[in-house]
Amino acid sequence: MNEPVASETYSAQLRRLADLTARVREQRAEAHTWHERQCAAAERAVAEAAEQLQRAEEELVAAREQQERVDAEVAHLWQQVRARLGARRLGGPPAPANGTGATDPVLLLGRARDLLDRAGQPGELPGSVNPLLALCGVAGAVLAYALGAGARALGVGYGGDLAVAMPVLALVVTLLGPLVGVVPARVLADRRHAVLGPRPISVVVGAGVLATGLLLALGR
Repeated sequence: MNEPVASETYSAQLRRLADLTARVREQRAEAHTWHERQCAAAERAVAEAAEQLQRAEEELVAAREQQERVDAEVAHLWQQVRARLGARRLGGPPAPANGTGATDPVLLLGRARDLLDRAGQPGELPGSVNPLLALCGVAGAVLAYALGAGARALGVGYGGDLAVAMPVLALVVTLLGPLVGVVPARVLADRRHAVLGPRPISVVVGAGVLATGLLLALGR
């Protein structure tokens, strides 16, 4: 037969059961709290990842737009280079260089544009063309003197008022001879993509004055 359980033993079992129940309740609450924290952390991580993904997409769109602008600017600058160099066989623009470090392409394109602008500005004729400039002045003086001589001969041939007016006109044309040489000098400067500044003009006019004076002296 079963022996009756002592009251003290029964009370101890009840206390132990109550302790175990309380401990299980605490562990269950801790597990529930941990689960809620993990879910909240996961939701925050998902939100941060979604925000980073949105920022990455926006940066990608901006980068593509910048690439399109840079490609268009490169094509425009390359076309200017081909036009100024007169090189029709250069082909397309060069590909971007790899391994050169992170550099703002807009800044580099701005520098290239400034360099092209400076290169496109005409400079002054070099001193090596001074003989050609002097020849232009002499040629202008000779041409003007020839026109003046023709005018004088015309006045002598027709006589009358022309015999008085034509020598005056001939003298004026002859004295303008040094300035006539500026016209071919301008053509020379344009072909060399240069500016006909004060120095080249002084060479042309000086040579023309000397030639005009010599022709007038020989014509007397």
